[in-house]
Amino acid sequence: MTGEGAASGIATCDVCPHHCRLEPGALGACQARRNVGSSVACEAYGRLTSIAIDPVEKKPLARWMPGSRVLSVGGYGCNLHCPFCQNWRISQAGSDDVRWREVGPDELVSLAMRERDLDPHMVGIAFTYNEPLVCWEYVRDCSRLAHRSGLKTVLVSNGYAEPRVVDELAPLLDAANIDLKSFSPDFYKRCGGDLDAVRKTIRRLSEERTCHLEVTTLVVPGMNDEAGEMDDLAGWLASLPGDITLHVTRFFPNWRMSDASPTPVPTVRHLAEVARRRLPHVFVGNC
Repeated sequence: MTGEGAASGIATCDVCPHHCRLEPGALGACQARRNVGSSVACEAYGRLTSIAIDPVEKKPLARWMPGSRVLSVGGYGCNLHCPFCQNWRISQAGSDDVRWREVGPDELVSLAMRERDLDPHMVGIAFTYNEPLVCWEYVRDCSRLAHRSGLKTVLVSNGYAEPRVVDELAPLLDAANIDLKSFSPDFYKRCGGDLDAVRKTIRRLSEERTCHLEVTTLVVPGMNDEAGEMDDLAGWLASLPGDITLHVTRFFPNWRMSDASPTPVPTVRHLAEVARRRLPHVFVGNC
């Protein structure tokens, strides 16, 4: 995080491509990072709104340690503002909008180890629910401790972060599922993001040999449900290193699109078939 001079107190956040320029005390677009003392800090560090034990298939991860479970944790805040967000109650929230409790890395890893002692299928920790990368330092610190304790680490993310953040986290991850919401730059602009930035994240993780990578595309009617776009998206994934799995999932009305119709099941299945022309491992979700 960069400062712009003691006189002004303004600081610029360098965690994601928004590069929020923050007045003293101001929050970034993600609602998780604040200018404190002319430096941008993760105010939401360790503030968890959700803790649950989930099967890895729910992340979704279809081809990584099937049948295992993870301690899934999430906080609040997100650096994208997708009008169809399925987790908007925490992703679009700030500290005053939701109930949270502070759980430091030591406590989280200890909790995961206790759960592992009770359940032999419990293998690690997943950072999920909201956008974990807005507090990427928490993911980093917890992942380091988790690995020392023999636990696996999973990231479920929109992938909208600066390369330096992804570079630091990639070696600490055992698996990741990244949202590739669309292959259209205009679609990402509507969500307040940038397609190229997400593509860089996916490419970087595909190059990390120790990180199993899967990708999810939520099909939203009238926004990203064209066969040509899915063909382009799947073709690009097929060009990357590794054997990337794609999840093509069904949209249900939510948040600012609560009056929309769910994606027709035949549309989701058809787009999955289009993707299978390019990729060997394509799964349908929410149908």
